[in-house]
Amino acid sequence: NMTTMIITDFVPADIDATTWENLQPFYQQLLKRNFKCVGCVKQFLLDRSELDAAAAEAGSDLYIAMTCNTEDENIKNAFLAFIENVEPELKKVTFELNKKVVEAECSSELDTDKFGVMLRDWKADVALFRDENVPLQTEDTKLGQEYSELCGAMMVDFDGEEKTMPQMGVYQQDQDRHVREMAWQGTADRRLLDRDAIDGIFDKMVENRNQTALNAGFANYMDYMFAVKHRFDYTPSDCVAFHDAIEQKCMPIVRKLAEDRKAALGVDTLRPWDIAVDPHGLAALKPFDSADDLIEKTSNLFHRMGEGLGDMFDTMRDGGYSLDLDSRKGKAPGGYQASRDRKRMPFIFMNAAGLPRDLDTMVHEAGHAFHYMLCRHDDLVWNRSAPLEFAEVASMSMESMAYPFLDEFYNKDECKRAIRKHLEGVVSTLPWVATIDAFQHWIYLNPEHSREERTAKWLELGKRFGGSVDWSGLESQQEAVWHRQLHPFEVPFYYVEYGIAQLGALQMWLHYRKDPKSTIAAYKKGLTLGASRPLPELFEEAGLRFDFSLEMVGELMEAVQEELDNTAH
Repeated sequence: NMTTMIITDFVPADIDATTWENLQPFYQQLLKRNFKCVGCVKQFLLDRSELDAAAAEAGSDLYIAMTCNTEDENIKNAFLAFIENVEPELKKVTFELNKKVVEAECSSELDTDKFGVMLRDWKADVALFRDENVPLQTEDTKLGQEYSELCGAMMVDFDGEEKTMPQMGVYQQDQDRHVREMAWQGTADRRLLDRDAIDGIFDKMVENRNQTALNAGFANYMDYMFAVKHRFDYTPSDCVAFHDAIEQKCMPIVRKLAEDRKAALGVDTLRPWDIAVDPHGLAALKPFDSADDLIEKTSNLFHRMGEGLGDMFDTMRDGGYSLDLDSRKGKAPGGYQASRDRKRMPFIFMNAAGLPRDLDTMVHEAGHAFHYMLCRHDDLVWNRSAPLEFAEVASMSMESMAYPFLDEFYNKDECKRAIRKHLEGVVSTLPWVATIDAFQHWIYLNPEHSREERTAKWLELGKRFGGSVDWSGLESQQEAVWHRQLHPFEVPFYYVEYGIAQLGALQMWLHYRKDPKSTIAAYKKGLTLGASRPLPELFEEAGLRFDFSLEMVGELMEAVQEELDNTAH
């Protein structure tokens, strides 16, 4: 039974970790401990890991409960109470405890294989901390909330009623071009009403963030964020080379796809409202009927993929509270995989409506769950969540390794269509990742820039990584497109990870086509390490190269182009 994996009796098995009153005495004890030898530090880390796991699981359970039932006020308030009362305290004590370990002399004797990455990350966090940055970071969060509130309040009068932005997105699938154009225009015009306010928020963010970096002794906010994000295994210049590789090797495919789309739609130029619709006028694919149907078919898919993955998936299905997949009233939108760190069990949440995207989400989140199940044997909670650059390899790889088994869901022609649509998504995402990342590089290397200069830079990047869409007459809308991307506002510099992971996932897919058995074995081997090794080693263990050079991107794009030709309409 998973619940007996507790390896220390420091934390009571039945602790209610949803309140700070219950957690605080244990954290207090840890803060007071003396380290006489390296054994003391190890015991401290085991005890602390279990306490952190209990707190994390309490937060996870509250979040899961809230997303499964948004209409219950008590559940919502319990979650908010945790966010407001427990999380800030955890943040403070985490820093104090990390500092205690980093500064202890006997910590240098800890075995680097098991503790090396954890110590490296904690040292960085302790070195970055500045008292004077605390109010700046609070201010940054507040500005992010202002942006979020502005976006959330945006409504459009359309089709005789008030619609939210996500509801407006649905019309981009409409076969009637006039309907698409009207919906697109309505949405873009609504966004422009807040353009000035959003630019104002961003100006303040840039100034604030630049100051934060200077306070911490960095030349600029980009270098500071590389340290904050523990990016020790690649540099800003690696990212710039990656942008160039995407421009050279990915854009020709994107442009060719745009030409195909233009011809299929029979239009002179592609307008922004011609991008999401099915160019052949085909009805949407319907891979499954109910959530149970989805689970059944996904289980078959993983059993056919082999190497024990089917059995792992089935333990989630049969292990009680691990899947909540059906769409129902009062359930939050979206999909995610969460872990319960004390039980050491994954949980998958989604809203299955019978769409192809639901199937992608299912295999993607299953990849995350496999990752958790394969590394949950590690006694240290910090070693059980790999960095995004590799965590997303675990999930994205599953999406393309599932291609041969899509016949669980589709007939032969539909399989081709689904594979093609998925690959088109991959190819169009890479340039967008490069755009958002390159934009942020420029912004923080030139923190004194004016709005005009920022807009000019945005348009220049649009020429490099866009270029197939005709924006004539829509210049102001084009200039402000980045305002709808929440990352630069709320989670700066978080995005390039997806591009890096996608290269890992595509490599995995190529290996899988040649030798399925050994590829899945390598996949599992890499996942078993959790977060305990640096990124290049995680990639290597999984049989992949940690490499975003021109050659690597070129090699992968050739394979993608070949598969796009095989699945052409």
